[in-house]
Amino acid sequence: MRIIFAGTPDFAASHLQSIIDDNSHQIVAAYTQPDRPAGRGKKLSSSPVKKLAEAHNIQVFQPVSLKEGGQKEIMARLQADLMVVVAYGLILPQAILNTPRLGCINVHGSILPRWRGAAPIQRAIEAGDAKGGVTIMQMDSGLDTGSILSTAQCSISDSETSGTLYKRLAVLGSSSLANILAKLEAGNAVSIEQDDTQSTYASKIDKSEAQINWSLSATNIHRCIRAFNPSPTAFSLIDGQRFKVWDAVIVADHSEVAAGQIVSFDSEGLLVGCGQDALLLKEIQLAGKPRMPIGELMKSRSELFANGKLLGL
Repeated sequence: MRIIFAGTPDFAASHLQSIIDDNSHQIVAAYTQPDRPAGRGKKLSSSPVKKLAEAHNIQVFQPVSLKEGGQKEIMARLQADLMVVVAYGLILPQAILNTPRLGCINVHGSILPRWRGAAPIQRAIEAGDAKGGVTIMQMDSGLDTGSILSTAQCSISDSETSGTLYKRLAVLGSSSLANILAKLEAGNAVSIEQDDTQSTYASKIDKSEAQINWSLSATNIHRCIRAFNPSPTAFSLIDGQRFKVWDAVIVADHSEVAAGQIVSFDSEGLLVGCGQDALLLKEIQLAGKPRMPIGELMKSRSELFANGKLLGL
């Protein structure tokens, strides 16, 4: 088939690479977000999808919006059979959805209809879901509401982070995509309507959500730490200084201390009281410093995390 690929981050690039490696279809164009300023120098940076496409001599389009005049005509000239969309970041108007012969399909990082929206992987971990997955759907004008072509599932462990699940789902999604492309080409793909009553909205992560609320239970805080790892990364304050929390474990039966109060600071970790139980912080990052195991931090900053101090202030 003649395929247009639309995507932006690493997750999308993994799926583009799988189509390239399969060598069963012709990728006639790649659509991706415009170059953005990045890094301290704020130099324009290309998306992972653009870099991969250019490395394979695939024509790249970077419109600010697909609603702009002329976008439908540009796409129509590509004479595509199908458009594959993976974490693209732009809304596809109905005119675009109708342009490829077989329409547009989307690879989405959740077991639909469980998490529709921008941040399904993070929200699944934050909510304590036991399973995650990838759904491939036939796109319609709604937000992740299209008919389901395939679903692949995996377990979510109590130590899973968004970063580790992201990588696992990229592999799972790439494998599922290859199977669906073969079925679509053969004309025997089957789709199932979603049950809208079972849907939940996975809203985009706001950086302010990453500040730890120590009055929550240790279980809920632990989920947030894992959900926001690697981005935007959970954080707290001590003496007005901000620090990131990368890793922690739950310690039961520590409800006698105030929420956010430091119980102990030793080579095992930084033990902090929560609304219920406690968390043993294992790896943190002070502002302007690298990530550091607590054992290393003890050597230089033990006075900063003295017993009895309150975090979040």
